[in-house]
Amino acid sequence: MTEAAVEARSARKEYGAGEKKVRALNDVSVVINKGEFFTLLGPSGCGKTTLLRLIAGFESPTAGMILLGERDISTMAPYDRPVNTVFQSYALFPHLSVADNIRFGLTMQGTPKAQVDARVAEMLALVKLEAFADRKPQQLSGGQQQRVALARALAPAPEVLLLDEPLSALDLKLRKEMQLELKRLQTETGITFVFVTHDQEEALTMSDRIGVMRDGQILQIGGPREIYNKPVNRFVADFIGETNVLTGTVEQGGVRLPTGDVIAVDNLDAAIQGTKVSLAVRPEQVRIGDGALQGRVAETVYFGTDTHCHLRMSDDTEVVARMQSPPSGDTGLQEGQTVSFDFVPGAARVLED
Repeated sequence: MTEAAVEARSARKEYGAGEKKVRALNDVSVVINKGEFFTLLGPSGCGKTTLLRLIAGFESPTAGMILLGERDISTMAPYDRPVNTVFQSYALFPHLSVADNIRFGLTMQGTPKAQVDARVAEMLALVKLEAFADRKPQQLSGGQQQRVALARALAPAPEVLLLDEPLSALDLKLRKEMQLELKRLQTETGITFVFVTHDQEEALTMSDRIGVMRDGQILQIGGPREIYNKPVNRFVADFIGETNVLTGTVEQGGVRLPTGDVIAVDNLDAAIQGTKVSLAVRPEQVRIGDGALQGRVAETVYFGTDTHCHLRMSDDTEVVARMQSPPSGDTGLQEGQTVSFDFVPGAARVLED
């Protein structure tokens, strides 16, 4: 049986009073399992950082509870919680060396010096900064400073590590490297990571499970493949990667588009015949060539490894197909050309509103 590391039970957070009252978190319930990499994903203002701050103890819930294991920690002071936080700004002590930054929390806990020295050496090895132990933070790159912040937070062996958009200040290449590094650290330490981001690529790359948030609520929880391939509604489909959204009317075994074409759809169980629905199809699941559908090439956009072909159906619905670019970079598709296309079987899914 999976053991819970952190649980929010109907957690609500409100700021202000009267007409100025704002509900940042709206009765959120979620169980984060021990030893997993769990990501809270959503746009700015969706409540993800508020939930993280409730877990850290920087804020108290207006209603509901925050549990660590089976303990209600809702009113516990931050320093009494076996939880550490890594912030977007690394907050390193500029006057201390790398080793002393890592040592700081352990020393404040009163850990014996021999144990502190051993733990610091272990953390330096874990983040691969042994050669930088005596350097000051300003002598390090952004990625190296991020590793020091992680090592400092991991040194006391917290039950849960909270990460509040820690990669957002890094450049693209370094951010991608640190995504893999974070996942490696989580796997090697076995510590529960709760990661906050608005970047869907970060979430898909690192997470065991993802909670997609909007307007103070969690709309869907699932593994990266489930969230990407089986979004429950239009917001999740749009927020997690690119998607084509088509509208149509439910018929027996499929959905009829305004063009008259009927699309086979697997998840029609709850749909009532004759009702209008929205369908989601990912661009990489659109196949140009032999197919029952037709569209006019509006434009092609070259992205290096991929080329996006924008098609216009007869009712002016746009469908984007993502294709692997040929070595020459030329797909042979011309603007204004009419092509046949289809969707990969099982690709089209009915979305909730």
